[in-house]
Amino acid sequence: MAVLITEKTRILVQGITGKEGSFHTAQMLEYNTKAPVVAGVTPGKGGSKSEHGLPVFNTVKEAAEQTGANASVIFVPPAFAADAIMEAAGAGMELIVAITEGIPVKDMQNIIHFVRKSGSVLVGPNCPGLISPGIGKMGIMPGFITSPGNIGVISRSGTLTYEAVGQLSAVGLGQSTAIGIGGDPIIGLPHLEAVKLLAEDPGTDGIVMIGEIGGTAEETAAAWIKEHVKKPIVGFIAGVTAPPGKRMGHAGAIISGGSGTAQSKIEAMKAAGIHVAASPAEIGITMKRALG
Repeated sequence: MAVLITEKTRILVQGITGKEGSFHTAQMLEYNTKAPVVAGVTPGKGGSKSEHGLPVFNTVKEAAEQTGANASVIFVPPAFAADAIMEAAGAGMELIVAITEGIPVKDMQNIIHFVRKSGSVLVGPNCPGLISPGIGKMGIMPGFITSPGNIGVISRSGTLTYEAVGQLSAVGLGQSTAIGIGGDPIIGLPHLEAVKLLAEDPGTDGIVMIGEIGGTAEETAAAWIKEHVKKPIVGFIAGVTAPPGKRMGHAGAIISGGSGTAQSKIEAMKAAGIHVAASPAEIGITMKRALG
């Protein structure tokens, strides 16, 4: 089984006529077998067809009404992405995946409140999206490294999402759903909520949780895992050598005071019974061992 993107998902692409949106729409059309891409949205270009032959609409609401789309992936420039996310939520999209990088934190504060009130699930922003092998993907994850199976993956880092998936596939462990949650300070689906989804999925037998320095989301998830999750979980934290106050890659990856360090996250994971991999190269084999 899978979470978030399933056989019931029908996808539209906001920004389908842009360079990035068009390229990754082609990739999704090629990969997705059970979660079809059905339409695109570009204001002012409604009534036309995308280069892939998909209908293009001016609004998400119109696209949803005419195609039955219930999920949206957003390839819209930062200046317009906040409005695009809220438009998708307002139109009743059950799942929204925001690939866009560089959305201002102040905009995200308003977005999170609006999206939660609407009942939509937001993945991202500044993320690679998600993929359920054998079903489909929303975003920019490479499909060729995946294989259908029973291991869920959650990661703040896009690159490490790919590494974990590739490692799992290499040791014969397929994936149920891999979720790149994004590395910004404010995101729609934090570690805890993603863990809950996979913990409750009967088709997921184990979970890989990848974090990095900054914030306390991993510690919060670890505390919940200790009390509620019996499935084997493998953890990895990036940024072990980062000095306090140093921003490392993602906007959310900054240590403040004594919190958010790699060591504090690793200790929280170990205390929760999570199998912590010493390096990204050991994620796959560590999960294989944890499964027994």
